[in-house]
Amino acid sequence: MQKVPFTTGYLTAHCGDDAYGTLDGYKAEGGYETARRVLKKGTPEDLIETLKASGLQGRGGASFIAGQKWSFMPGAEDDTGPRYLVCNADESEPGSFKDRLLLERAPHLLLEGILLAAFAIRAEKTFLYVRGEYGEAIRVLTRAIEEARAGKVLGPRALGSRFAHDVVLVRGAGAYICGEETGLLESLEGKKGQPRKKPPYPAENGVFGRPTTVNNVETLCHVPHIVEKGADWFRGIGTAESPGNTLFGVSGHVVRPGLYELPLGTPLDEIVFEHAGGVAGGRKLKAVIPGGLSMAVLPAGQVDVPMANEFLRERQTALGTGGIIVMDDTTCMVRVACIITHFFREESCGQCTQCREGTGWMNRIVSRIERGEGRFEDLALLKDVCAKMEGKTICAFADAAAWPVQGLLRHFPQDFQSHVTHGQCPYPGSFVLA
Repeated sequence: MQKVPFTTGYLTAHCGDDAYGTLDGYKAEGGYETARRVLKKGTPEDLIETLKASGLQGRGGASFIAGQKWSFMPGAEDDTGPRYLVCNADESEPGSFKDRLLLERAPHLLLEGILLAAFAIRAEKTFLYVRGEYGEAIRVLTRAIEEARAGKVLGPRALGSRFAHDVVLVRGAGAYICGEETGLLESLEGKKGQPRKKPPYPAENGVFGRPTTVNNVETLCHVPHIVEKGADWFRGIGTAESPGNTLFGVSGHVVRPGLYELPLGTPLDEIVFEHAGGVAGGRKLKAVIPGGLSMAVLPAGQVDVPMANEFLRERQTALGTGGIIVMDDTTCMVRVACIITHFFREESCGQCTQCREGTGWMNRIVSRIERGEGRFEDLALLKDVCAKMEGKTICAFADAAAWPVQGLLRHFPQDFQSHVTHGQCPYPGSFVLA
C-alpha cells in the first residue's frame, strides 16, 4: 500500500498500521463501538445537537458547520420516501491530498462516520463518490464495504440495531467541477456534471429528487471522535471559531512535503519552516498558496498568519482544502498564473458565460504576457475580467478561478510588469511551462 508521509493526531493516529485498514484491525482499536452505542440507544436529534455544539466546520473547502447542515434535512414527520447521504471523495483541488490518505489508510473510520451521519439525517443509503484517478483508494474502499456488509456493520440491522443502511461506491470520471456538491449530484444521476441552480438546495431536492446531505471525507472522519469524546473536547482544540485538527497537505519547494495533522490556527510559517522543514535547497521563500490552487496567494512577508478562516480572511485568502503550495524565490508568478488559468479554463463546465468566457480570457492574457507580447493595459484588463467573474455565476467556480489571479496581481505586480517591460521572463531559474 502506498505510503504518504504524514504526522499524526487523533484522525491519523493509526494510519501507519496496515491492519487499521481492515475490519478486525479497526475494531481492535475500539472502532464501531461509538456507532454501535448511538445506533442502539441514541437519537438523531441528540446526535445533530452534539455536532452543532462541536462547531465542526466542513473540511471540503466551504467550511460550513456540519451539524447545522444536517439540521436542514426534513424532520421525521416529513418522511415520505428515501433520503440520502453523499460522501464527496472527489478530491480534485490541486495541492490537496488529505482525503486520499484517509480513504487508503482509514476506510472504516470513514464508514463509521458515514453511519453516524446517516443515522442523524435518517438516510437509508450513502453514495460514496470517489475521484476516478484514486485507484488504490477505490480498491481499499471496495474491500472495506464488503467487510462491513459481511460483518453486519452495514445492512438491514446495522451493528445489531434497527437502523438499516448501505453504502454504494461510485467512481467519478475525472471532472473537477464534480467536487461542487450539486455538480456531483448531477453526475451521480448519470447526467453531465454541472452545478444546479439553487434554490432548491440538496436538503430539499438532492440526488434523484430526494432530500440529501453532502459531506466531505475528512468531515465525516471527525464525527466518531466528536461523538465519542464530546463537543467540549473538540472545542478545546484549534481556535474558538475554528475548532479541531485538520490535515494540511504541504507540497512544492519544501524539504519535507507531506501531510500534517495539526490544530486549526497553527501558524502557516510554523507549518512551512518547522513541520515541512523549510524551503528546499536553502532558497528563500517567495510565496505560499494556503488552501489549494483556488485560494489567493500570500507573499513571504504574510505567512505568519494562523491557518483558520477568521485570520486568513483578513489577508484576503482562505483555508480552502488546506493544500499548502510553497514557492521559492526562483518562481515566476506569471508562469504560476499560466498554470492556474489553464487549469480553470479546461475545467469550467461552460454553463455560465462569465465563467466559460472569463477563464479563457484570463488564460489568453497571461499567456500573452508570459510570451513577452503583453501590454501594460493587460494588467488592468485582467483585473476587470476577474471582477466580472466574481460572484456572478451559478456556483463558486468562477470565484475560485478569479481569486488566485487577483492575489498574484495584488502581491506580485512587479513580475507582470517586468514581463511587459523587458519582453521576457526575469526568472531564468523558474520552472518551465510545457
